[in-house]
Order: sequence, then structure tokens, then C-alpha cells
Amino acid sequence: MNKLFGRHLVILLLLVTVAAQFLPTPALAAPKPKNVIVLMVDGSGATHTTVSRWYKGKPLAMEEIVVGSVRTYSAESLITDSAPASTAFATGNKSNSKFIGVLPVRAGMPDVAFAEELKYQPVASVLEGAKLAGKSTGLIATSNIQHASPAGYSSHNHNRGDYNDIAEQQVNLNIDVVFGGGKQYLLPKSQGGVRTDGENLIEVLKSRGYDFVETREQLLAVKNKKVWGMFAEDAMAYDFDRVQLQPQEPSLAEMTQKAIDILAKNDKGFFLFVEGSKVDWASHANDPVGVISDVLAFDDAVKTALDFAKKDGNTLVLAFSDHGNGGMSLGNKSTDKNYDTLPYSALVSPLRKAMLTGEGIEKMLAGNRSEANIRDIMEKYFGIADLTTDEITTMQKAKKGEMNYAVGPMISKRSVIGWTTNGHTGEDLFMYGFGPGAPKGTIENTDIAKISAKGLGVELASTTKRLFVEADKAFAAIGAKTEIDQSNKENPRLVVTKGNVRAELPFSTNTIIIDQRTKQMEGLTIFTAKLGKVYVPMQAVELVKAAL
Repeated sequence: MNKLFGRHLVILLLLVTVAAQFLPTPALAAPKPKNVIVLMVDGSGATHTTVSRWYKGKPLAMEEIVVGSVRTYSAESLITDSAPASTAFATGNKSNSKFIGVLPVRAGMPDVAFAEELKYQPVASVLEGAKLAGKSTGLIATSNIQHASPAGYSSHNHNRGDYNDIAEQQVNLNIDVVFGGGKQYLLPKSQGGVRTDGENLIEVLKSRGYDFVETREQLLAVKNKKVWGMFAEDAMAYDFDRVQLQPQEPSLAEMTQKAIDILAKNDKGFFLFVEGSKVDWASHANDPVGVISDVLAFDDAVKTALDFAKKDGNTLVLAFSDHGNGGMSLGNKSTDKNYDTLPYSALVSPLRKAMLTGEGIEKMLAGNRSEANIRDIMEKYFGIADLTTDEITTMQKAKKGEMNYAVGPMISKRSVIGWTTNGHTGEDLFMYGFGPGAPKGTIENTDIAKISAKGLGVELASTTKRLFVEADKAFAAIGAKTEIDQSNKENPRLVVTKGNVRAELPFSTNTIIIDQRTKQMEGLTIFTAKLGKVYVPMQAVELVKAAL
């Protein structure tokens, strides 16, 4: 009897084992990242990366993590400006040309709408949400840090060119790590800067516990968890020019590595945005050497982020471009009849002779635009020994700061590179991703913000409601009156009064002064000049209410 029972039990166990192989496996929870690193190369398309790869002679780090493509259009146009592009990937909202971190006032694209009652309203960025979640935050660019792309994560303004206001918002956002150019926008005119409000924002940073560094050596040595690094008065150098002419500036990869080292000390995680800014500028100028210089520098930064993510296991890396630029092509009118026999050397040989970008050539000329000096500099640093008379005249007539517009087409012609425009282009672009939550397929630029927010555990809509309430309505609800004080036109503020309580909120800062006591809030006071409206964090209303 026992033997028979034993046989039946064995048969039953075998049947259960076989059946289990055909049952569905229980779904496991998808891993969530603790950190998100977003890297964006401005104004770069497929030809930019293809040419850079041929120049380098081996695959780019980005090519290891291609996951799909990204659509780039804005709320109103097939071809986006950098400002609405950054608003899209920072906040998850399509917007209008020149708009930074605010909702649109018009729409011209299919499936894009705007609410009249919400026009110009500031909306929260992924970086702002990450801060509220207790994560560390970082911002890096090779342009001035107040430029459109980094500004999309750190400010709210309908005019991307208002660098002084954007700088003030960035300083008051208390970002842990900020590296790039743009020192002049932190200082008043009386101290060598361009600010007209008399404020020294570097002193504000130092008073808040930041180290302020200005050279590569200082950056690599810094130990503080709160650091601003401003390595140029305005934009930093192209990477080829940096190596030759300005070695005191750190590379984009070095800034990325240092930021990761600092931010990763937060057990709750971090968010970091990194921009290779000047590929866009080189593309506007049709300067392929500038393109290659900074695509390769950007790719080094991507590798730095990837190396960390692979070791860490809890980091999502997203890399992409905000839009195309220049209509760059591998092949031009000179290759119409021989494109199918085009040798590798036709592309790379002229390019590899260049040691500097057009911007670097202008610095080497040092104001001496004699024919002899131009010929000498162009042969030595750009590899062109056969300049025509017309080309020399073009260089002599080039405006200050625009020499790359003169020499870029010269080397393009001697290579096999074509260009269709000096403006942006609207094609879909490659999307790169690695780590938990990386996307697949074709996505919208707004999806980048949503993917980032999901990875960080941030809800953007609720963050906007928390950080940007309409001041008039919110304070009226507690019986307080508001008015805009512009007696100091350079430093206007919102004044809130009820009974004996008086609060002042300077625009573009996170400061509230209640009965002469100053406190830092978790968000900014934003003035929308187009509507005459002020938006404040809900915390401001709560602080005033508590003082009543």
C-alpha cells in the first residue's frame, strides 16, 4: 500500500513539474532608477554623428545605446527653436519660440492645443521635481549656463534671451552643481559683468555655502557638495580650441565626471542635465570642424555617464539632440557623379588637417587679417594651403565672432560635406538610452520629461500645482491683499499685506521676507510680464497664513 502511494506521489510531482513549465511566469516589478542623467547635444543630426565617427575611426559610445528616435517639433512649428525644445524635454509641454519653462499662447501643429486661461503659466521641470523629492541636482553646458537648453530646466521666462533674469532664477533654485560658461551674467556692470540690477550673484552663492571655481584645476580639486563652476565670461571654447588655446577650461567629460562624483553622494539619488551646446553654433556656421570637435566631446561625456550607470545599476541615461541644424549631408554637388566610388579619404583627409575651429582661427589671427597672416594661419591650423583671393577677402570681411561662418564652408568644399541652410531643421533624430526605464521606438520630445520624471518618482503636474499658484487668487483666499512694487525697477517684488502682517517676495528669487525676517522657499516667485501675473509656491501662502 505504501509503495503504491509512493509511486502515485512521484507521478503526481512529475505531472506538476511538467505543467509548471507551461504556466505563465508571474510578472516582476520593473526596476526603477534612483538616478537620471540626461545628455543633450544641441543642433546635431544623423550626418553629424556619422561624420564624427568616420573622423574618429571607430564607433561612438552613443551607438551602443541607440533605442529609437525622437520627434522634435514645437507647439507652433515643424522646426523648433531651442527654447520650446528644452521646455518640452524638461517639463513635458510643447511651447512657443523663445519660451522657457512656460506654456504656449498659440498652437499650429496637429494634436497640439493650448488653454487660453493657462497661457504663459510657468510649469515645473524635472529638475525642480527632483529637488522636492530630496534628490541632488546638477546642470552642465558648454554655452553660457543661462542659454536656452539649461534654462529650460532651471527658469521660467517668455524670453530666452533675458540672461540676467534667468541667471537670478538659477542661483535662487539652489541647484547643487552648476558647471559651464556665463560668469558675466552673475556680476554687476560695476564689477565687470553685465547685470543692471547691481546684484553680485557670486556673493549670493557663496553666502549659501557654494564653492565658486573658475579653472579646470580648481574644479578637479573641489570637495564641497555645492559647487558653481564658471569657466568663461560667456560661452566656453570648442573642444579642439580648448585643447590648443584654453587648457584652463575643463572638458565636458571632466565636468560630467565631477558632477556625478558629487551628486552620487546623496543616498536618495540625483538628476543631472548635460549639454554639448556648441555643435548647434558650428552647424549654424556650416563649420564641420566645430561639429566634429564637440560631437566627439559630447560622446566622451556620454561614455562617462554610461561607465557610471553600468557600475551603479540604478541609473537611467538618456541622450538625444533637440533639433537638427544646417541640413548637413555626407555628399554635396561635387559628388553628384562619383558618389558610388567615393573614398574614405575624400571625407576625412581635409578635416584631419584642421587643428582649430573657425572660432579658434579668429583667435589665432589676433586682429591681423593681412593676406600673409591669413595664409599662414590657415595653412598651419586649418590645413588649407590653396586659398583663393575671394576666400581671403571673405575672411577679411568676416564680422567679429563670425569667422567660423567664413572658413567652415571652405573646408566643407574641400571635403565632401554639404549644407542646405544656416538654420534649424525638423527631422526626427536618434534617441539613445540605457538603464531601467529606457524608452524604445519613436517618442515625442515631451516624453523625455515624462520618462525622466517617472524614473525619479516625480509627478510633474502636482509639482506645478505646488510650485506655481496664482498669487492674487491664493492670497485673496486667506484675506490678504497683493500689489506689485516697482519703485526699484531693477528689483521689483510682490507685496502681500493683511492687518499688521507684511510679506515681500522679490521676483525671480526663492526669498520671502515676512515682517523683516527672511526665509528661503522651496520654489521661485515668477512674474509673467505679458499678463501682469505673479506665481508663487504654495509654501509662500502657507508662510503668510502662519504669520497672521
